[in-house]
Amino acid sequence: MTDLYPTRVEGDATEIPRQDAVVRGTPDDGPLDRAQLDGFDRDGYLTFEDLVTPEEVEQFRGELRRLAADPAVRADERTIIEGTSQEVRTIFEVHRTSEVFARIAADPRLVGRARQVLGSDVYIHQSRVNLKPGFGGGDFAWHSDFETWHAEDGLPRMRTVSISVSLTDNYSFNGPLMIMPGTHKTFVSCSGVTPEDNYKRSLVMQNAGVPSEEILTRMADEHGIDVLAGTAGSAVMFDCNCMHGSNGNISPYPRSNIFLVYNSVENAAVEPFAADRPRPAYLGARDVTPVG
Repeated sequence: MTDLYPTRVEGDATEIPRQDAVVRGTPDDGPLDRAQLDGFDRDGYLTFEDLVTPEEVEQFRGELRRLAADPAVRADERTIIEGTSQEVRTIFEVHRTSEVFARIAADPRLVGRARQVLGSDVYIHQSRVNLKPGFGGGDFAWHSDFETWHAEDGLPRMRTVSISVSLTDNYSFNGPLMIMPGTHKTFVSCSGVTPEDNYKRSLVMQNAGVPSEEILTRMADEHGIDVLAGTAGSAVMFDCNCMHGSNGNISPYPRSNIFLVYNSVENAAVEPFAADRPRPAYLGARDVTPVG
């Protein structure tokens, strides 16, 4: 298969124009109207107020507390622990281990939007819940998810969206998602190689596949940075190639969310493009059974 987005290469990082359509569906294909589809095509993301109800938010919070307090969950390889606070940071594959999160993962409010943008049935490439506790939630460096999913999971094309549902109020000061709008139109090919079992380190602190400060500065100067604050129950859907990151949380207010990655069934993973073998299935699914 021709690699349209070579990365983890020798020499300096390069910028490659996107080769894939951002939006493949029409207003007749789902809940998004023409203005929203055009906005997603332009900026690479959309926000939705009150996508889920307050009652659902409380149910999700309760399930998250249950999982985070379960010793078996803490000991599972699918759970990431903060290095400093020893708090649970991320729990992966929750759509398979929790009936509560399985239902929202297959909910038409999410699946319908993903199908409409991607123009096909979708499956869950990755699911997780994220916790960023007060006084200690770590940051996450600027990156494109697609760079990792292409290099280490083998997703061949940019036909993937993520939907993040907020379980807490996201303020500008408690480590919310930040996006450089419009950066999804350019792929940043990073230098270097993928270390063996890189995922064991990158899930705590990402190093491989991180763009240079020079490129990030130029992108920020050109596109700006949007800080995506929002109330509990709101959501953001963003393209797989958006440059995004988040600050650490030194405020007293925790931040948590459900994070679901929908990939087109027509974009199934192949062999990784810049790694010796694929990451475990809980990070990059190989089962393309449609959801919803």
